[in-house]
Amino acid sequence: MKKLLLFFFLMSVTLVGGNWGYIDTTGTVVIKTDFSGAGDFSEGLARVAIGSAFRLKWGYIDRTGKWVIKPHWGGVWDFSEGLARVAPGIGFKYGYIDKKGKIVIKPRFYREVGDFSEGLARVTKIWKWGYIDRTGKWALEPQFVGAGDFSEGLAPVATGRFMRWKWGYIDKKGKMVIKPEFVDAGKFSEGLAWVKVGLKYGYINKTGKIVIKPQFHSAGDFSEGLAKIKVWELYGYIDKTGKRVIKPQYDGAGDFSGGVAVVKKETGMLNAKMGYIDKTGGWILELPQFDFLFDFHEGLAAVRAK
Repeated sequence: MKKLLLFFFLMSVTLVGGNWGYIDTTGTVVIKTDFSGAGDFSEGLARVAIGSAFRLKWGYIDRTGKWVIKPHWGGVWDFSEGLARVAPGIGFKYGYIDKKGKIVIKPRFYREVGDFSEGLARVTKIWKWGYIDRTGKWALEPQFVGAGDFSEGLAPVATGRFMRWKWGYIDKKGKMVIKPEFVDAGKFSEGLAWVKVGLKYGYINKTGKIVIKPQFHSAGDFSEGLAKIKVWELYGYIDKTGKRVIKPQYDGAGDFSGGVAVVKKETGMLNAKMGYIDKTGGWILELPQFDFLFDFHEGLAAVRAK
């Protein structure tokens, strides 16, 4: 399965607990910190929760903070191509709803499922991964031991025996166009994809050629011309030539969106500097009143008040 770069202060999945709300790019709270959990805005809606830790109910709000889909789901994810994956609760099957909250693909998939991307979503059946279309029908039958989302016409998939998986890339017909030879692999973004060779991460182009040699301890997708990388325990950013344009210095980092990225820098045993930087690495927002920050999406970022 494709690797997710997650930090304890920043997650692409939803963090829960505390008082969550949203800020704009000036750092102003525009949706009050009244929620028990929150996620990113996507296609005009954001997933939020109310209730206590083990009794959370999830729904969706618009940019004004108004409920669009009332909270009654045990788990929800971002909207992508007009659909969002949902589950009644922990351990239940996954399905998909539209932006009115109507179930369009009934919950019937166990384990993890993916978002729709380029018309297809990855799902599992009896421990093998395949892809369904928007009607819920199989577009590519389950046959892979690991799979990622389609992006720029290709998707990372894994083949092989347990603990000896190798990752390559398929097209939408299921043809292997980049042979499986990588320890791990991510989706294509801005023409490049991170791959793991041995113990290090680098980048390939869409022919499978390594264009940035494996040299990092972790790597992320390119966004707005930059990608976050990890050297030992610190994060920084590179451009598409592999040049380190912002040297590794952060204890956590997000993707650039709207010219800014969220970062965290430890300043002492129990202290940290948290906020947003620009593409030169200069701090443009320091937000000590929050203990968790997300990347900006559609001009808003989820935050948790201390």
